[in-house]
Amino acid sequence: MTRRLPSLQAFTQPRKTLLSVAISLMIAGPACAQQPWIATAVDGDEGPVVLQGEQLSGRPDREVQLERAVEITRGSTVVNADTVHYDIVDDRVDAEGDVRVVREGNRFNGAKLKLKLDTGVGFMDSPVYRLLRKNAQGYAERIDFESESIATVQRGIYTTCEGPAPDWYLKTSKLTLDDETGVGYAKSAVLMFKGVPVGGAPQISFPITDERMSGFLAPSIATSSSSGLQVTTPYYWNIAPNHDVTFYPRYIAKRGLMLGADVRYLEEAYAGETRFEFINDDQRAGATRYNFSSKHNQALAPGLTLSTDLNLASDDDYAKDFPASHVWNRLGVTRRLLPQSLTVAYGTYDWEASFLLHQFQVLQDPLKKIDPLPYSRLPQITVSNFNYDDRHWEFVMNSQFTSFVHPTLEQGDRIILNPRVSYNVFQDPGYFVRPSFSVHSTAYNLEHVTDPLMTAPTRVLPTFSLDSGMVFERDIGMFGRDAIQTVEPRVFYTRTPFKAQNSNLYPNFDTSEADISYAQIFKENRFVGDDRIGDSNQVTLALTSRFLETNGAERLRTAIAQRYNISEPRVGLGSEQQATEAKSDILLLTSGRISREMRVDANFQYNQVKSEVDRMNVGVFWTPEPMKVLNVQYRRDTRNLPNILNTNFELIDVSGQWPLGGGWYGVGRLNYLLDEKRVGQSLAGLEYQADCWIFRAVGQRLPTATGVVNTSLFFQIEFNGLSSLGINPMRVLRTNIPGYERLAQPQ
Repeated sequence: MTRRLPSLQAFTQPRKTLLSVAISLMIAGPACAQQPWIATAVDGDEGPVVLQGEQLSGRPDREVQLERAVEITRGSTVVNADTVHYDIVDDRVDAEGDVRVVREGNRFNGAKLKLKLDTGVGFMDSPVYRLLRKNAQGYAERIDFESESIATVQRGIYTTCEGPAPDWYLKTSKLTLDDETGVGYAKSAVLMFKGVPVGGAPQISFPITDERMSGFLAPSIATSSSSGLQVTTPYYWNIAPNHDVTFYPRYIAKRGLMLGADVRYLEEAYAGETRFEFINDDQRAGATRYNFSSKHNQALAPGLTLSTDLNLASDDDYAKDFPASHVWNRLGVTRRLLPQSLTVAYGTYDWEASFLLHQFQVLQDPLKKIDPLPYSRLPQITVSNFNYDDRHWEFVMNSQFTSFVHPTLEQGDRIILNPRVSYNVFQDPGYFVRPSFSVHSTAYNLEHVTDPLMTAPTRVLPTFSLDSGMVFERDIGMFGRDAIQTVEPRVFYTRTPFKAQNSNLYPNFDTSEADISYAQIFKENRFVGDDRIGDSNQVTLALTSRFLETNGAERLRTAIAQRYNISEPRVGLGSEQQATEAKSDILLLTSGRISREMRVDANFQYNQVKSEVDRMNVGVFWTPEPMKVLNVQYRRDTRNLPNILNTNFELIDVSGQWPLGGGWYGVGRLNYLLDEKRVGQSLAGLEYQADCWIFRAVGQRLPTATGVVNTSLFFQIEFNGLSSLGINPMRVLRTNIPGYERLAQPQ
C-alpha cells in the first residue's frame, strides 16, 4: 500500500528537523518495497521539498537514499532518476540512472547529476537538453548549472531541428544559456548545415527567448550589377525597450567601405527614426557620397505638435547606384523628389493652425529631367475654423499665407481666404440634399516678373454647389447567401463664374489639372492647387450599386459616373484659354470580393468623342489558401497628355506565390510593356521551408533611370531560433506581390 505522511505545514521547526521527523517515521513504518513512499518537509522562505520513491532508507538528520521511480520536487525544479542520494546537511542531490531535471520550463536528461537544491548549482554528465520556450535542443559532454537560471553546455550542440540528425546545428566549445536575460552566449562556435560548416566565430550571442538583445547580427551577402558583391555585418544595440540602434558597415566590391546606421526611438511624447549612410571615397565615382533620412513627431503641449521629415542625398545618381541601400529601402529607388519639411501644428475641436517650411531636393535624370523644379514654401501658414450647428448648418473658414521661393522663376507671396457655408436640408439614412456656398479670395505680392501690372494681382470668385442623393435597398440572394443590394443615384451640380486667369495675369506656383477619377468628379474645382479656380456650370450624374452581407460587410460595388458641362469651361493653365468637351469621359468601376478566395478591381475611362476606352485597369486577385496567391492586372492609358508623365502605356502585370511541392514555393512578378514589347520590372525566386530552416533565392530586375536597369540577387537561409545568412528579401517580395505571406517559422 501507499503510505503518505501527515502534512507538516503546521510545524514551525527548521526544515532539517522536520525532514528528520519525516524520515524517522518512514524508517519506522512498515516496509513495502514495491510501493512509493513520500516525505514532505517545508521551510517558510524556500517552499516544500517532496521526496518520492519505491524504496527509501537513510539516517535521521543526515541523508536519504531513494531507489526506483524517484522524484524530488522543490519549487519549479523537479528531479527524476533511478537512484538518488539526498544529503540533508548540504541540501545536495546525487542522482544516477536515467536522470531528468525540469526547471524553468527546460528539460535536461543525462546519466549522472549533482545538484544543490537551494542554489541550483551543480552539473550533469552526457546530457540531452530541450528549451521549451524556443523549442530548441541539443546534447553535450556535460552541463554545468551555475544558478537556478544559468546553465553552461560544455562541448555540445544547439539546434531547433527535431530528430537525431538535425539539418543544422551550432557546435560550440562552451554555450551559456541565461534564462534571466534570455540570451545564449557561445564560444568557438561553428554553424553546421547539412554536415558542412557554413560559418564560425570565436564568440557569438543570440536570443533564447523572443526578447530583443544587443549583438552582431548574421552577415548578409548580395550582389548587384551597379556595385558588385556586397557584404554587410550589422550590429544591433538594444539600448532600451523603446530605443535601439543598428549599425551597418558594408563592404562594396566596386566602391569601397560604406558605413550606416538606423536609430529608432518611441516615447509617450515623441517618436521617430533616423537612417544615414556614407562612403568616404567611392572608388567608382571618385567622391564622398551619403544619404540621410529622418522622421520625427513630438507633442510639445496639449494640442501642439512638431513634425519633421528630412531627406538628403549627396548627388543625383545616388538612388541609381545604390538601389539596395538600407536608407533607400524606405524611400524607394525611383523616388526623385526628396522632401525636407518642418511642421508645427495646433488644434482644438473647432480650430486648426499650422506653420510649415517645405522644400525638395530633386535627383535629376539626365535623360528625363524634372522641369520646372517645384517651388519651396518658406513658410506656409494655415489657419482653419470649423463651426457646426446641430445637424444642419456647417461653417468652415480656411485661410493661408504662403511664401513661394524658386531659384530661377518668378516668386512671391500668396494669401487665400476661403469661407464656406453648407446646409443639410435633408440628411436621413435614405436620402440627402446639401447646398454649399463658398468664396475664394486670393491676393499676390510677386517678385521677378516682367509685367508691372502682374506684381500684385487679386481674385475673388464665388462657388455654389448642390449635392444630393438617395439610397434604395432590397433583399437578395448572393452566392447562396442572404444579402442586401443598394441602388444609390447621386446628382452633383456646381457653378463658378468665369474669370480670365492666364499665365500672363496670374502665376502658377502649385497648380495642375486634376486627373479625372470617381472621387475627383464630385469636386468643385477641376484643378489641384489654388492658383487656378476653374469656371464651371456643370452637373455630375452617378449611379452606385453595392451588395452587402447581412453583417454589413461590403461584398461588391459597381458605379458609373459622368460630368456634363452646361457651358464650356475656359480657364486653363497656360497663356491661352482652354476649350473643354461638353461631356467628360464616362467612368465605370467595380470592385469587391466576389468570393472568399477572389477579389476583383476594375475601372474604365471611356472617351465618347473618340469612342474608345482612354484608360483602363483590370485586376483579378486570387488567394485560395494561405501562401497561394495569383494576381493578374492589365493597365492601359492612351491619353498621351503633355507635361504629364506615365499617360501613354499598355502593360500586363502578373505576380504570385505558389507551392511547388516538397516544401518548395515559387514567387515571381512579370511586368511586361505591351506597347514597347519589353520587360519592365520583374522578379523571380524560390523559397523552401523545412522543419527548422527556410531558404530563399530571389532575383530582381529594376529600372533605376532612363535606359538604366539594375539586376540584384538575394540569397537567404533563415535558421529558426538562431539567425539568418544573406539579404532578407521580405520587403522586395511584399512590395512586388500583393497578398504575399511570409513562410511561417516552424514551431
